[in-house]
Formats: sequence, C-alpha cells, structure tokens
Amino acid sequence: MDTTNGSAAQGDGIKIGTHNGTFHCDEVLACFMLRTLDEYKNAQIVRTRDQSVLDTCNIVVDVGAVFDAEKKRFDHHQRSFTDTMNSLNPKYKWTTKLSSAGLVYFHYGMEIIKSLVKGLVAESELEKTVPLIYSKVYENFVEEIDAIDNGVNMSDGELRYKINSNLSSRVSRINPNWNDEKPDEEAGFYKAMKVVGEEFTSCVTDYVKVWLPARSIVERCFLKRKSVDESGMIVELDQHCPWKEHLFNIERDYALAENELIKYVIYTDQKGKWRLQCVPLGAATFDNRLSIKAEWRGIRDEELSKLSGIPGCIFVHAGGFIGGNETKEGVLQMARESLKSAQ
Repeated sequence: MDTTNGSAAQGDGIKIGTHNGTFHCDEVLACFMLRTLDEYKNAQIVRTRDQSVLDTCNIVVDVGAVFDAEKKRFDHHQRSFTDTMNSLNPKYKWTTKLSSAGLVYFHYGMEIIKSLVKGLVAESELEKTVPLIYSKVYENFVEEIDAIDNGVNMSDGELRYKINSNLSSRVSRINPNWNDEKPDEEAGFYKAMKVVGEEFTSCVTDYVKVWLPARSIVERCFLKRKSVDESGMIVELDQHCPWKEHLFNIERDYALAENELIKYVIYTDQKGKWRLQCVPLGAATFDNRLSIKAEWRGIRDEELSKLSGIPGCIFVHAGGFIGGNETKEGVLQMARESLKSAQ
C-alpha cells in the first residue's frame, strides 16, 4: 500500500476527505488507518475545506462539522460533540474525548487490526486476538492522540515537565515552518502519514508478537493453577515473562471473586532457582494482596531455612514482596505457609 504521495492511486475513484492547512496527528492517523482497508487502500486523499468538494468524498475525517457514522462523516470539532469510546459503547472504559483518529478507530478499528495481524496469527485465533489487540492499541496509542488533539491534560495538577517527543509533536514539526520560502504542505502531509503509519503498524505488530504470547503463557498457567495448589491462589509460570498486567486482565475476564484472586506467582529465575512473587493490589502500587510472612522478611539462607523449617531457602526481601528457594517444592511451601498465616 503506497502512502507516501498524493498520487498514490486514484484509479477507483474513492476519495477520503480531510482539511488542508496545518495538519495534526489525528487526521494523519485517521487517513493512514483507512488506507489499510481494502475499501480505501487506493483512495485519493482530498485535502480541502470546500464543502462542495467534501460532499463528493466517500468518507470525510476531521472537517465538515458533522459526526454521522452512517454517512461516513467523522469530525469532532463541533461544539455539540462530546463522544468517547465509553459513550459510544459502555463496554469500553475510556472516557477521553475522541478526535478524528479515535472516531475512525472506534468504527473501523476491528477491521483495521484484522487487516494488520493477518499472517501474524492463525486464522482460527483471529476472533479472539483482534479484540484484545484492538483494546490494547487504543489504550496505549490512539487515546494519547485523542487526548493531545483535544487538549486533555495528563494530570489535574501542574506538570513537572513537558513531553515534546511524542508522535503528535513529531507530526507538528513536519508541517512547513512559518519562514519556509517554498513550503510544501502536501509533501509534508504524506511524510507525516508515513511516519505515523510506521509507528502504528509497529505498535500493532509488537503487541501481536511480544505482548500476546506473554498473555497466552499467563492464561495457560492460570487455568492450571489448581494443579499447583488446591487453593487456586498460586500460579506457576512455566515460562518466565511479563505477567502482572495479563494476570489482572485474565482474572477480570474470568470473573474471579475477591476471595479467589491470585496471591502468588512462582517461576524459575535465570540461574534456575525458584522465585515466589506476590501479586500487587494493582498495576500502579507496591502494596501486595498478601505479602510473604512478616517474620521471614529480611532473612537469608540457612538462617531463613531454620526459622521457616523449609529447606533450601535463599531469601525473603525486607519488603515482603519476593522470596527465593533452591527448589520448586521449597518455594511452594513458602507460598503455602504464607497463605496459612493469613488465614
């Protein structure tokens, strides 16, 4: 798919309308995303504010003062517009006001993700994979662009510093400078679309190749947890990988009750020793659902083995969030004893 110049293919007469003048990341991304789809892959991008010209376009983004999905008009600048992912579909949690990128992503994102992940995952896995990647990409890519375009601050208080290296800032710098003698806005737009498209595609690919396999490992081990311990509160990772975010999501997906939540994860470290790690209360806290026994914290090696009565102990961190043992049996016993102490 050629997205590097305006003459890219106009043979089928399909037109994507957007505004001319200074371009922003949201309409650039919206145009790129549309051109990943078969319906628009050869579309001409028409950059104008002339309503009579926009009326001839098959789909219009970021201009025209109309949001009407049935008519394929996706502007967000009108005073009446307040929509978010959550307002358009309550199953989504995100409440950031949508830009043209978010609007296109909401309505076409599943198709866009599917078009990009085909060949990366088995056909039989697409139905399960696409919604997972769709949500992940919105939360960690598109929402940022929505927020920046709509002037939504990251914090309610004063920011300590500014971030000027984000994708929206990079697109802004591709616009012609005020003192360019021969500004070429059209060339800049297609350069920006190439930059944004590469970032977006790379993001999707990374989630499929790196994030998703880790989730698969965690989910597989989660489902086997009662074979590790009958309490169901200890998960053994048979392959070490990033697990916290996945575990929280999987617990939610499987609707675990509060008293069923996982307390500990065990796994081997790079030296083949066994680790016991507490599950935190949430992604942004160091507090644990259930810390390792208080009397073991800060104790190591033989002293810890004697104190606990468990052979092979290596350590328990003073913070009580992680410990180690020479063997799987030993680390499991440490986890079980910590569960018992809480009960």
